Amino acid sequence: MAADLDQTCVNTIRFLSVDMVQKADSGHPGMPLGAAPMAYVLWTKFMKYNPAGPHWVDRDRFVLSAGHGSALLYSLLYLTGYDLSLDDIKQFRQWGSKCPGHPERGHTPGVEVTTGPLGQGLANAVGMAIAEAQLAARYNRDGHKVVDHHTWVIASDGDLMEGVASEAASLAGHLKLGKLIAFYDDNLVTLAAGTDITFTEDRAARFKAYGWHVQTIEGGNDLAAIEKAIKRAKGRKDQPSLILVRTHIGYGSPEQDSYKAHGSPLGEEDVRKTKEKLGWPVEPPFLVPGEALKHFREAQERGKRAESAWKRRWNKYAKAFPELAEELQRSFKGELPPGWDADVPVFPPDEKGMATRKAGGKVLSAIAPKLPAISGGSADLDPSTYTAVEKLGVFSPGAESDEQGVGKDEKWNYAGRNLHFGVREHAMGAIANGLAAHGGFIPYTATFLIFSDYMRPPMRLAALSGLHVINVFTHDSIALGEDGPTHQPVEQLAGLRAVPNMTVIRPGDANETAVAWKVAIETRAHPVVLVLSRQNVPTLDREKFASAEGLRKGAYVLKDCEGEPQLILIGTGAETGLVAQAVEKLRAEGIKARAVSMPSWELFEQQDQSYRDSVLPPNVHARLAVEAGCRQGWERWVGDHGSGVGVNKFGASAPGKTVMEKYGFTVDNVVAKAKELLRR
Repeated sequence: MAADLDQTCVNTIRFLSVDMVQKADSGHPGMPLGAAPMAYVLWTKFMKYNPAGPHWVDRDRFVLSAGHGSALLYSLLYLTGYDLSLDDIKQFRQWGSKCPGHPERGHTPGVEVTTGPLGQGLANAVGMAIAEAQLAARYNRDGHKVVDHHTWVIASDGDLMEGVASEAASLAGHLKLGKLIAFYDDNLVTLAAGTDITFTEDRAARFKAYGWHVQTIEGGNDLAAIEKAIKRAKGRKDQPSLILVRTHIGYGSPEQDSYKAHGSPLGEEDVRKTKEKLGWPVEPPFLVPGEALKHFREAQERGKRAESAWKRRWNKYAKAFPELAEELQRSFKGELPPGWDADVPVFPPDEKGMATRKAGGKVLSAIAPKLPAISGGSADLDPSTYTAVEKLGVFSPGAESDEQGVGKDEKWNYAGRNLHFGVREHAMGAIANGLAAHGGFIPYTATFLIFSDYMRPPMRLAALSGLHVINVFTHDSIALGEDGPTHQPVEQLAGLRAVPNMTVIRPGDANETAVAWKVAIETRAHPVVLVLSRQNVPTLDREKFASAEGLRKGAYVLKDCEGEPQLILIGTGAETGLVAQAVEKLRAEGIKARAVSMPSWELFEQQDQSYRDSVLPPNVHARLAVEAGCRQGWERWVGDHGSGVGVNKFGASAPGKTVMEKYGFTVDNVVAKAKELLRR
């Protein structure tokens, strides 16, 4: 009887998914038909979750990295009792539906991360496992284990082909993340063909080489074998686990084991044949047998008991360690502790100044000790990005933490908040998304601006998902010099500014950098990009120039003239000081010029029209934008009659100062371009 019920439940998942895709006339039925057994065993026998409490802190995290199989996830969420109705299921892929084509975080209850671009979900899961390990090391105490959960993944052939998955899996093995367990839906088929034409390596050997514990299940429908494999995986405390499950895409359908089952509805006739072959009633569609639903819904009571037991442990913990409990709770709520920015430095005027990357490092080092949620690092570039924070330890397998949550070996321990990602920019971005999605963190990443191209997919997904991630990019222009055009960003700023729901800030001096870091930390529900210079820039005298707090509004009048200006010079980042000098020279020649600092288009766009007009008066048409990047997009701010000093070709190898001069970033050239506008 139990075996019959198990089979009924597996087929319930399969055919809810098939009927979803068929009704929508769009979707991917092949994966749910093949992967339903492993999902069933995991969700009914092992995973810790509470459908009534989808945000419970100590729940297990589940990531469907193969996001095209979303119908499988929606079936599981509905059947186990999340806030998803059968009517929602029937609206799969329709306007306004809770069941979009690929899973979207924040849109569907129970969906942890937005997946679809392959490989991203597996890398997100690595971030979630890092989050669990770090929080457990920092906050758990003897007899008080309040952070103790697993991260589960279902990944496809396509996920494992993508480079981001390899980057992340390599790091996960090195870090010995024992609470990360991934199922590989090994069906030998991709969208266009069988894997025999592109993907014949030994995947098990590859993951073993990464340091993973690897198991292979030859029969994807063997529920007992799947259960045993999960138990063995949970027993491996010092290795992430990969369970290769040999499945059949489109199982039971006429298109079984064919790429044709991957991304298209089966069609009414083949749906009928599939149901008949697997012994399922052809009618009605969306059938959920009562005994199956009852069995799935046991997850509600099971989850309620698990969360209640955890709350009892939490209450004891909070009494024993009230300060730690308050700190952890605040981090998960996204609240900032009192005085978190009390030690942020105020930089004195300095004509020589400093690179904004160095200023950023000083600001981060002042904030991080007072803000436990901050954790992050760089892609092997700490000496250049200045994003390592002393005395906060390095996240790494090694010494256990002591009673104060600090590793006995201060440098090496899971409690360490400095993350070393290695030369893995793509995975770094996706792992940071996983940290943010897990909760309890304000993660940051760091690399050179040119390598933001390697991070575009996870940054876009962070914006789409509303994840609070801070991406620090240094070496922000052709001014980095001798490394030449391969390392000199030109079009990157324009590309980043094009991403919806992402704030890009390019501060102009050390004090703007301090405010930029504050804004980045205070931001909620979307990522922030900080773009910083390699070269020194003057630290402006704020008694002569407007307060750097003006950065909060995206753009502000840095230095004004008497009366209405004849022209406006707009600077960003390292070119802000250049604009200030040019305005001084123009004013000395009797020209009424206004200097505007515009570190963030997005923040400026958020201001009301009256403020924007006060900074950029509509009747002042002579406007010159000065930025060491491509000019695309500046038309909005300078108008049809304005112009710019920018970079519309690749850079060159030479000392940075020389390159900037050759490309026209000098006071004399800026003044000349400004005068040309007045002669129009």
